[in-house]
Amino acid sequence: MALDNLISVAFTPAELAAFDTALAAIETLLQGKVINLTPAERQRFAAVSNETLPWVQKCRDYITQMPGIVPAYLDITRLDADITARQDISPRLARTKSILESLDDTKVLLGSDIFDNCIFFYRAVKAAAQANVPGSTTVYQDLAVQFPGRPHSRLAPQTDEKPVQNDLKAVPNDLKLVQNDLKAVPND
Repeated sequence: MALDNLISVAFTPAELAAFDTALAAIETLLQGKVINLTPAERQRFAAVSNETLPWVQKCRDYITQMPGIVPAYLDITRLDADITARQDISPRLARTKSILESLDDTKVLLGSDIFDNCIFFYRAVKAAAQANVPGSTTVYQDLAVQFPGRPHSRLAPQTDEKPVQNDLKAVPNDLKLVQNDLKAVPND
């Protein structure tokens, strides 16, 4: 039974170096120009969204059309600079989010491929331990700690002694669990 490989990707050392160089260039460019907020700060500050953007534009239009009612403490130059900076970063932020989403999705698929392969190995080791393949019990018991909430096979430590009759009764039930696990895996 073959595993589906969801994604195959590799980066050359030159590509990774170029990626790191590009990131460093972006970080250098943005140094002193961007701010990191805490989650609490994000909740505290007002934000302009797609829903409020038309209202903001109306306010700016009225500021231009009716300068007599603009409060003296309102810094129009700073307001215009903020509007321009927001307009400047918005399309770049959208591109960056798209790139970040693609990287994150790729990481998810790679993780899924890795985990699926490890689960198949784990199941094979579990079956080998249940069949008393030498050395497999220790490997199974070491890997089984990843799943603490699930019942584990009652595998006795490997000794030269013959297992007690009660231990043998558990093996057929555990083999049924392995068979059920393997049935859940799609066949090619």
